Amino acid sequence: MVHGSVTRLRDGFGALLLDLDGTLYRGDAVIPGAPAALSAGEGAQALRYVTNNASRSATAVAAHLAALGFAAAEDEVVTSAQAAAHVLADRLAPGATVLVVGTDDLAAEIERVGLTPVRRWDTAVPAAVVQGHSPQTAWPDLAEAAYAIRAGALWVAANTDATLPTERGLAPGNGSMVAALRAATDVEPIVAGKPYAPLLEDALTRAGTRSALVVGDRLDTDIDGAHCVGLESLLVLTGVSTLADLAKQPADRLPNYVSDSLDALNHPVIQEDPARVCDGDVADQVADRLRRHPGRAIAIID
Repeated sequence: MVHGSVTRLRDGFGALLLDLDGTLYRGDAVIPGAPAALSAGEGAQALRYVTNNASRSATAVAAHLAALGFAAAEDEVVTSAQAAAHVLADRLAPGATVLVVGTDDLAAEIERVGLTPVRRWDTAVPAAVVQGHSPQTAWPDLAEAAYAIRAGALWVAANTDATLPTERGLAPGNGSMVAALRAATDVEPIVAGKPYAPLLEDALTRAGTRSALVVGDRLDTDIDGAHCVGLESLLVLTGVSTLADLAKQPADRLPNYVSDSLDALNHPVIQEDPARVCDGDVADQVADRLRRHPGRAIAIID
């Protein structure tokens, strides 16, 4: 945990592993102040843009970030599509057939690791099914996957986020489609994205350090994912999770820090008056301190 009254929160880490949807933007709308908050520490840490959304390539994600004002390079983007492809490549023979439920960008990641993506099958059961978010996924796609999974295909889900933040609100996420297949097959998928380890481990490898802070807006993916791989975390209240959700979070799955703004990275943490797990409702304590210290990160002490 960061110590001292002068050091900015971000200065205690060699890398920032940044969630995207709900943390940097919502759909096509940038979260106010987010680009400036990151650029204020440019060059101080490795930045890795880590997204559970498997619908777009790293190239497309980097272009979207650049259009919103973030200085993101393609090799700084780490997607759950890439993580899912690596999970499959580790388990399947080269050239094995993988039924893709998702976008063409997800299919391209499967091909990139030496596997063969398909959309339909007749007699030869695919070795695996990979499922990622696509707004075009329909009943025939889910049915095709259900047939394959019931016939013995390995099932890898890029992520299981039930919702997806957009500029209009929360839309169904990949997890909602995964739930449909789970109900239809009575099978649990291997999950590549947060809160499971593969995606964050990919990001750590590419950052070249384990001294990293996970920054995100979801307790169930970003913060739980940080706990899964043994990293500290900052919950920003700009997306899905709220203080009401924080109140329900078990003590052993709380974030290390909470803020109402990404710019909290550029200021010292409020540690002289932290929220304490042993002193009652942590969410009420955090709310009180955020009112008194807007734009700062509140430390949570066990």
